[in-house]
Parts: sequence; C-alpha cells; structure tokens
Amino acid sequence: MDIKKLDWDELWKEAKLKEKRRKGPEFWDRRAQSFSKHASEGAYTETFLSILNPEPSWTVLDVGSGAGTLAVPLAGKVRAITAIDFSAAMLELLQEKCKNHGIENIRTFKAAWEDSWEALGIEPHDVAIASRSANVYDLKGAILKLDRFAKKRAYISAPVGDGPFDRRLHEAMGMKLPSRPDYIYVYNLLYQLGIFADVQLITLRGKRSYDSHEDAFNATKWIFDRMDGQDGQRLRQYLKDHLVPEGGRFYMSYERVIRWAVISWKKE
Repeated sequence: MDIKKLDWDELWKEAKLKEKRRKGPEFWDRRAQSFSKHASEGAYTETFLSILNPEPSWTVLDVGSGAGTLAVPLAGKVRAITAIDFSAAMLELLQEKCKNHGIENIRTFKAAWEDSWEALGIEPHDVAIASRSANVYDLKGAILKLDRFAKKRAYISAPVGDGPFDRRLHEAMGMKLPSRPDYIYVYNLLYQLGIFADVQLITLRGKRSYDSHEDAFNATKWIFDRMDGQDGQRLRQYLKDHLVPEGGRFYMSYERVIRWAVISWKKE
C-alpha cells in the first residue's frame, strides 16, 4: 500500500460517518456550565499558550472558542481576539467572563464552521486557532477555511488516540469505545494539500478531580450518546467505586494519560 495515494479527506469522512458523535449547538448549550468549568482545569491551556508564544501585536481568531478556555488567558497577551462558537450559551459565559475580568479586546460571533464568516464581517487575522474544535465532517473544508483566515500562522489541536475518552470507563459500562479519527488524519491531509505542518504534543497526566459525586456524574455523562436509567446507575456505581476524597475534592483512583497534538503551519 502506498500511503501517499490514500485519500485522507475521504478516510476522515468515512470515519466520521461511523462515529456519529458530532454534537449540535443545543447539546453544547446544555453542557456549557459544566464544560466551561472543567475545560479550564489542568495544564492544557498553559501548554498550548506556550506553544503559541503569542506576540502583543497579534490579532487572533479563536474558532470553537467555547466559554473562553484560550481566549480569556490570551486576551492580555495579544492586541485583539475574535471568538467564534455555534453555542450561544458558551458565548454568553465568555461575555460574562470578559465583564468580570474587565476584558475589552474580545468580540464574539455565533457561527459554525459551515457559516459564511465573511458575511458576519470577520476578516483574516494574524493567527487562526481551532483548539479541540475541528470535530467536523468536512475536515478539508475546515482546514482550507482556517488557512484562509490566517495571515501568519494557523493552529489545530486534535486528539491522539482515544484523547479525553476513558476506555476503562466505557468497558465498565458495557459499551465499546470506537476508534476515532485522530491527529494523524489531520496531519496527513495537510501534507496532501501541500501544507507542511509542525506537530507538538501536549501530554496530560493525572487523576481527574471533582467537587462532588454529582459533579463527577454531570461532567462524565455527556461522553455517552444515550443513557437510560440502568446506564445512569452503572455510571454512578463506577464513580462510587473509583472516586477518592482528598482535600475537600474527589479524585479518580487511577491516573490517565491524555495526549493532544498541536498541528501548526506558517503561511507562505
């Protein structure tokens, strides 16, 4: 098999059709509070920003910004940020954070990858970022769009292997964790598009922590596409068996290693 002849765009689409996991804005609206709380924890943001190495003069386009996991800490390091997300609830949380922290250089737009950003008045920025947000069917279209809106450099972060999904938990729930298209699809598609990208890994090691058993349940249940009453009971029992109280919080009893690949390229 000649790997150079593989159609990585088509392989990605085939994998996405099998996955059937892309969530719409309504799902993320419901999950906004919980996701915003836990997405800002851990070393991901700090490591991503160190890789980005922002400059004060930059304008940054943050696609799939969520509630500002990157945008809020980045605001004090660059000139201006445009945050795009298709979840109104996420953007409301981001706006609230800006108000509370006195941040005035972030503007927000409710938009999806498929929308016309030009029609909203969004212009190319120095740097365009898609941090853990390129969960699209048309990956090629998303890459070309991000590239078009970046004047200096573009960044995409994608999971390595299972990414944030806990295979041990799935097995305990009696559910198969399907293999998902990860960063290697993104990198190889970029190569076929004539874009020679750099890759840096973010490796997160540790035990996930929560405020309470209920907090853990609400932060975990979204992983499963459908949950009936028995599934909920199994999840609660699993958390009961594996959450350990320590210092006023509850930690999972086992350590996990989660890897993200930050793929970036300089505009020619």
